[in-house]
Amino acid sequence: MHVLLTNDDGIDAPGLLKLAQALKTEYRITILAPERNWSAGGHVKTLHRPIRVRSTKLADGTPALTSDGAPSDCVAMALLGLIEDPIDLVVSGINPHANLGQDMTYSGTVTAAMEAVIAGVPGIALSLDSANDDGEPPDFTHAAALSVLLIKQLLVHELPNGVVLNINIPNRRREEIRDVAITSLGSRVYRDTLVKRTDPSGRPYYWIGGDPPTGITEVGTDFWALEQGFVSITPLSLDLTARNQLAILEAWDFEI
Repeated sequence: MHVLLTNDDGIDAPGLLKLAQALKTEYRITILAPERNWSAGGHVKTLHRPIRVRSTKLADGTPALTSDGAPSDCVAMALLGLIEDPIDLVVSGINPHANLGQDMTYSGTVTAAMEAVIAGVPGIALSLDSANDDGEPPDFTHAAALSVLLIKQLLVHELPNGVVLNINIPNRRREEIRDVAITSLGSRVYRDTLVKRTDPSGRPYYWIGGDPPTGITEVGTDFWALEQGFVSITPLSLDLTARNQLAILEAWDFEI
């Protein structure tokens, strides 16, 4: 089993390092991750400039490749032939914050896994719900070990075509995690604000800021699962068609 490992936090991210250390005990891995942090970068494909790739090493000496492209660029290049050996699975993570609800449209972690599925290769996105107020960096050790265990079990089954598995792990000790819950996407509540400032030349510039987002906790959703201490596994379909709206729209009287 040949696994491509990537992320959206950059090649030096601790979540990538811990996941690589855990995965390489079970599988042959290739690492190709972006040079910088692409959090909330969404599904990007770079077409307007050349993309550079160079060899590097993780903090523990593990060989890796890094690119000045986006997370989805890394996956696309690997599957298009940059990595000569066939890739059986793409794993993206471990992200230091949960990816829930409408985060799917923003998350570089999730969209890197989507890029794999578009190319016909199974893709899994991994995130740790490590948001806290104490300023302490998250410990990915337990999440990495649990991720490998989950991946091993998932590979017993044939992952469905066109489906990305989005996995969110509670920031708890192993003995405090209740079980695995198969979930649907919940509803994220964003509290974004536009901050306007002025540079020394008097020209305006802007930040998108605001309070951290929250979510609506409904039974069976990813938000609910994490709050209750479950690992959340959400199957995401690349087919975004709102099928329940097809008949409604067909009944509208369009004229051109």
